[in-house]
Amino acid sequence: MSKTSRTKSKTRLSRSLGLALTPKAAKYMEKRPYGPGQHGRTKRRSDSDYAVRLREKQRLRAQYGIREAQLRRTFKEAKRTEGLTGENLVELLEMRLDALVLRAGLARTIAQSRQLVVHRHIMVDGQRVDRPSYRIKPGQMIHVHPDSEKTEPFQVAAAGGHADVLPAVPDYVSVELDKLQATLQRRPKRAEVPITCDVQLVVEYYAAR
Repeated sequence: MSKTSRTKSKTRLSRSLGLALTPKAAKYMEKRPYGPGQHGRTKRRSDSDYAVRLREKQRLRAQYGIREAQLRRTFKEAKRTEGLTGENLVELLEMRLDALVLRAGLARTIAQSRQLVVHRHIMVDGQRVDRPSYRIKPGQMIHVHPDSEKTEPFQVAAAGGHADVLPAVPDYVSVELDKLQATLQRRPKRAEVPITCDVQLVVEYYAAR
């Protein structure tokens, strides 16, 4: 798929889910604040309970850029963990390496963050990690490999070039952007995680299946 096709696909998905998944999608949705397709401007019929739950599940998946199988596995782990399943689910997803690279401002989108990890530009406590799903533990430091620091994407990041499109850095992450590094201080709390999703509906979606 070409870059243009991917951009159009992300924009269409953003409009369908009612949230901007990329900066370009955000600009597009400002001009066209309705769903895609010929019926996008018309008022929707009342969605069924299943459709509402499915939509929230899709929203959560899209914001982390993960496959259904990955989300389902994480849900099962969240269910086994002490505490509220929905909150556990978001907290576990938020401790993924690609999610924290994005929160730290080292990438502009979750897709770019995942690409940086896969291409081995990112290190954790001095070791290269190429798995976006790698679970970061409190106290671990994420940083850019020295060979990659001078490349354009990271120079833009170091200069705060993504601040205009990203939410404020949450309190559970400490960032030294000029050094291209960040540390997970503690386990995130759902209320602090900058995503748009009713996680209880996601729990109900999986519980019903």
